[in-house]
This record gives sequence, C-alpha cells and structure tokens, in this order.
Amino acid sequence: MSSTPQPDPSSLCLYIDGEFLNAQGRETVELRDPGTGQVIGALPLATRDDLDRALRAADRAFRSWRHSSPMDRSRILRTVGTLSRERAPEIGACITREMGKPLAEAIAEVTNCADHSDWHAEEARRIYGRVIPARLPNVRQMVLHEPIGVCAAFTPWNFPFNQAIRKISAAVAAGCTIVIKGSEEAPSAVLAIARLFHEAGLPHGVLNVVFGKPAEVSRHLIESALTRKVSFTGSVPVGKQLAALAGMHMKRVTMELGGHAPVIVAGDADVERAADLLAAWKFRNAGQVCVSPTRFFLHESIQDRFLARFVERTRTIRVGHGLESNSTMGPLAHSRRTQAIEELVGDAVAQGASVEHGGARLHAGSNYFAPTVLSGVPDGANVMNSEPFGPVAACTTFREIDEVVQRSNALPYGLAAYAFTTSTRTALALQNGIEAGMVSLNHIGIGMAETPFGGVKDSGFGSEGGAETLQSYLTTKFVTQMD
Repeated sequence: MSSTPQPDPSSLCLYIDGEFLNAQGRETVELRDPGTGQVIGALPLATRDDLDRALRAADRAFRSWRHSSPMDRSRILRTVGTLSRERAPEIGACITREMGKPLAEAIAEVTNCADHSDWHAEEARRIYGRVIPARLPNVRQMVLHEPIGVCAAFTPWNFPFNQAIRKISAAVAAGCTIVIKGSEEAPSAVLAIARLFHEAGLPHGVLNVVFGKPAEVSRHLIESALTRKVSFTGSVPVGKQLAALAGMHMKRVTMELGGHAPVIVAGDADVERAADLLAAWKFRNAGQVCVSPTRFFLHESIQDRFLARFVERTRTIRVGHGLESNSTMGPLAHSRRTQAIEELVGDAVAQGASVEHGGARLHAGSNYFAPTVLSGVPDGANVMNSEPFGPVAACTTFREIDEVVQRSNALPYGLAAYAFTTSTRTALALQNGIEAGMVSLNHIGIGMAETPFGGVKDSGFGSEGGAETLQSYLTTKFVTQMD
C-alpha cells in the first residue's frame, strides 16, 4: 500500500504519473451544485504539456505493466473493490453535490461498481490463448492475446463512477495503461477512482486522469501516436466525430452512445408489476440514463390500467436536493437539460399528447423538473424521435406485435429495449425482432458486471462487461514455430 499523502476526497485536481496535481497556475472552471446553483469548487484543466506528460507516462508504464502477473493485476483490482465499498458514502456525497442524483442512488452507484472491480480481477486471470493442431509434426502453432497498449477514454457526467470504473478496470485487467478524461461537470468520481488505485498500489503511469476542453483533449489524445485504443461513452454526434477521428489514425474504438429505449407492454402482460418496475426505473437519476425506458408502447387493451398504476407510482416520487433524506429524485444536472425537456413536452402537447402527470419545472428558473407522464403521443413528436435524457415517459398504443416491433426499430438507436409479456411465443418474437444490444424481458436486468453492455446501429459498437469486456483491449498474435 502507498503511504503517499492523499488530497481530501472532495478536492479537484489532475492525476498524472502517480501525482495529484492542483491548479498551480492552470486554467480552472467553476463547479456548481445543480440543485442550488452554488459554486462548490474549481477544477484545473490540463495543459497540452500535461496531456503529453500523461501519454508519455502511460507509454513508459506499459512497457513493464504489459508483462505484469495477472495475479498482481487481480490483487490490485480486488483491493479497489474493497475500498470502493468502504468509501462509498463519501464518494457518493461528492457525486450528489456535483450532478444532483439522490444520495442513496449515488452511494449505490459506487457500491454496485465494486462488482466491476471484482469481475475484472477474475477476468484478468483468464486471458487464454490456444494451440492450433499443425499439419506437420515438427510445427507448433499458437494464438496469443496481448494488451493493445495505451488507451484513451472519455466518460460522461450522468454515472461518473460507473462509466469510468468499467473502462479503467478493463484496461488494468488486460495489462494496458490508460489516460482518462472524466466529465468536467462531475469530476470527483474519477478522481476518487484514481485515489483508490493509487492506494491499492497500482504502478505510477498505468492510470492517468485529466480534464480540459473536450474537443481539444479528445483530439490531442486520439491523434497521439502513443494511443492505440479509444473508448467513449456519450452522445451519438460526439461519438461519431471521435470514431471518425480514431478511424483516420487506425485506432481501435469502443463506443457506447445514446439510446431511446422502447418499452413494449403486451396485452397479456402482468400490467401492475410492469408499471411498478418501470416507474422506478424510468425516473432513476431523473431519467438521465442512456438505457432509461423512454418510448412506452402499450397494447390498447391495457393502456388505461397501465397508465393508472404508472401515474400512481409516479406521484409518490419526492423531488428535492439529492442530499435531502426524503428526496427520491434530484434536479436535472444542468439548465440545458431542463430547457430541452420543456421543449420536448411542449412539442408533444402541441401535437395532441395529454399530460397525465407533471409536465413543467417545479420552481421557476430551477433545474427541478416534475416526473412527467405523457399519453397519446404521436410517433412524429420530437420526444419519440430524439433521446429525451430526462424524466419524461412518452406513451402511445399498439395493436399487433409485428407492428410494434417495426415501430420500435424505426429509429437509428439500438442500445436497450424492454418488454413485458406472459406469452413465450410473443417473448421469442420480441427477442428475435427487436434491434438492440440489450433486451430485457419481464424484469430490469441490464448493467451487471457479468453481462455485456453495448448497443448496435447509432448506439455504438463493442461491449463493456461480461466475458466480452477485455476483447477490445487485447490484440491477437498468431505464432508458428518449426523445430
């Protein structure tokens, strides 16, 4: 264990080559609590020299880390998992202050993500090659899997611990090194991860954390000759730009982009159970979740029952500051999201949708938006075509399964989808027909460490988690030898 003095858990800095670096003359940006608008910190931004130093440190560390024992990697990742659980309350409080989610959700994010450290600790010990039977008796043919090299990663603000630990754990487990740019709007979580790995004994340079002007940092890291792999979680437009940039330089990429998850509730579904599960899942993190259910397709025979139960559950949500003990939904993370939700609701209503609950800000000029349920939303409304990323459930009806599958697949998104039915025939038709990287039937079963997480179409490519988690961090080498 390192005895190097650590900054306060809430302090903001960079982490490069094993050093925590404060502002020291660097440009800074203000960090604000979205629930109060108050300034809660100043985040230093990396200079070009800082980025180059981080890349050089990662490159130097890779030369030895690539040959490290899988047992050592596993031990470090296990330690990080243990420390994550121990420090979840203090890390969670920082997340709540920065992006608004209720404290219980923030703590759960950290605690649940300890599973990702544990999972990758096990996968680090299972990077297997194989022997291919040769055509000649004096030839031995082998397939080896080797770490790809220095990775550049970019993570968002909505799940700042979750998204970062997935990428860092995979890189560390594979024997890669990583330079990660966390969100400037919610930076403390990725810094907390750096402190955990630092204390767990990760060699200097294997993990480096930077912040800065997104377009400048991403271009600098991706274009560097030292970077061999790029991982990004964020919006579709930005993901396409970064994928194109990486493609120009022949860099491998993993892209987990936006979604617009359809929910299909069939006429034979357990309607009340579906409504209860979906109400809790829909308004988690104020709907600011890439796999949040957004387009609700309700069979016309059960629409009224579903809406009655769903609205009943929605009315029990208590909106308030994330640190208030009775809050079950916090504010939106910033004002641009609040304005976007207002515009989506207004457009839907103008096109004939009805507001069953909510529909407006709770306080003028604030980021608190009421959990909103819309019914009768036409397929042409903006909220049915653009990812809302907020607390809005847009409901419409359908008659036939083939019809609703076609409507579900009409958008370029393909991240997550949900369906509820008691018919095995209908379930099979939905499994086969829905175009999405993840399909959850009759429960909410997405995001565990042991399951792959990723999308298709414009929602990206590649998976994080599950047995697939290390594939994009490893290269395949064929070796043939004649005696």
